[in-house]
Amino acid sequence: MKTIKMGVFGGYRGSYFYECILANNAEIVAVCDFNKRYAAKAKEALGGDVAVYDNFEDFINHQGLEAILLSNYFHEHSIYAIKALEKGIHVLSECTSNATMAQGVELVRAAEKSKAVYMLAENYPFMLFNQEMRKVYRGGSLGKVLFAEGEYNHPVDPSDIDYINSLTPSSKHWRYALPGTYYITHSLAPLMYITGALPTRVTALPVYGSPENEEKQIRGVPEKAAIVTCLNDDGSVYRVTGCARFGAHENSYRICGEKGQIENLRDGTGRVSLIYNRWETPEGLPERSCYTPVLMDKDRALIKKAGHGGGDFLVIREFLSCIRENRTPEFDVYFATRMASVAILGHRSMLENGVPYDIPDFRREEDRKAYENDTLTPFYGTDGSTPTIRSTNKIIPCLTPEGMAAYDERMK
Repeated sequence: MKTIKMGVFGGYRGSYFYECILANNAEIVAVCDFNKRYAAKAKEALGGDVAVYDNFEDFINHQGLEAILLSNYFHEHSIYAIKALEKGIHVLSECTSNATMAQGVELVRAAEKSKAVYMLAENYPFMLFNQEMRKVYRGGSLGKVLFAEGEYNHPVDPSDIDYINSLTPSSKHWRYALPGTYYITHSLAPLMYITGALPTRVTALPVYGSPENEEKQIRGVPEKAAIVTCLNDDGSVYRVTGCARFGAHENSYRICGEKGQIENLRDGTGRVSLIYNRWETPEGLPERSCYTPVLMDKDRALIKKAGHGGGDFLVIREFLSCIRENRTPEFDVYFATRMASVAILGHRSMLENGVPYDIPDFRREEDRKAYENDTLTPFYGTDGSTPTIRSTNKIIPCLTPEGMAAYDERMK
C-alpha cells in the first residue's frame, strides 16, 4: 500500500484526525495554522520531523506534499482548495465546500481541470446507523423514498463561557452570527448518502425562542433552528435542519419509503427502528423490529476509537482509498457544492419568508454562469472583509455593535 504524504491546514480541528491519518498508512509531513500556538501543539503531537508553517503559501509548496486536509475556518475552505487543486494536490475539505455561490463555481471549475481528487470530509453518513439505513434502503425492501428527515441538534449552555470561548473567540468569528441554514451537511448529507436523491429546490423558515431566552443569549443569531425543506430530483422531499438549538442534543434521521420506514432512535444507543406496512413486509422478516447494527468492518477497533461515531476514521480511509485507486469519491465536488447551495440559498429563502429557490447543478455551464459573480456572504473574512448579506431578519442585542464589543470584552 502506497504511503501518501499529507498536510493538515488547521491545527485545532485537524489534530483530531492525526491518529486516523497515520492509521491509514499516510504520513503527516506538514501542518499549517495561522495561530502559532496550534502550530506548536502539532510539533509536540507529531514529533520533530513534521514541518510547521504559519502561512499557506509555504505550506502548499512543501516538498513532496501529495494531499491536504482542510480543517481551517468553516467559510474559507474553497480558496485554499482551489490553490491545492491547481498544484495537483488532493484535497479533503471539512464541513462545507464553499461559503458563496461564486466560490462554488470556481471550485468546480478548478476540480474539473485538476487531476487531483477532491472530497468533502463529511463524517456523519459514516455513523453505523446511517450505514445500516443505506444498506436497508438500497436493498429495495422499503421501495422508493418519498420523504426523509435529518436533524443535527447542538444546543450550548450559555453559562459555559470556557466552552463558548473555545468555539467562538470573537464576535467576528464565523460561528458568532452563523445563519441557521449554513451548517447543513450533518443533517443533509446522510439523507443524500442513504437514498441518492439530490435537492433541486429549497425553502426555509426560522424557529425562534422566547424573548426571555434571547436576552440571555450572548452570541449568535436568534434562530433556534432553520427548518429547511428540499424537493429532490426523484420527486421525494427532505425536511432537515442546519445546526439546530431546540430540544436536546442529538442527531437523528428517518427514511420513509413506499413500503415502510427506517430511522435511528433518539436515545443515543445507536439502535434503528425498521417498520414495514403489514401487507408489504418481506417474507421471513418481522413487520416491526428494533435492533443495534453490528459493526463488521475489518478496521472496527480503529473505527470505535475515532470521533463522530467512527466517521473521522472512515472519511480519512475513503479519501486515501480514492487516491490510491484513482476513483471519484461519492462526496465529490458536485455533491459538496449542491449541499452548499442548499445552505446558501436556503438562507436567502429564510430572509424572504420562505420564498423557494432552485438549486443549481454545477455540472451545467448555464448554471455556473448564473452564479459565477454571486459573492454575497454573511461572514467576516480573516482578510478583513465584511458581511454583504445579513445573517438574520431579527436583530437582537448581541448582534448590535455594542453587543459585539461586549462579547469581545467578555471573551478576553
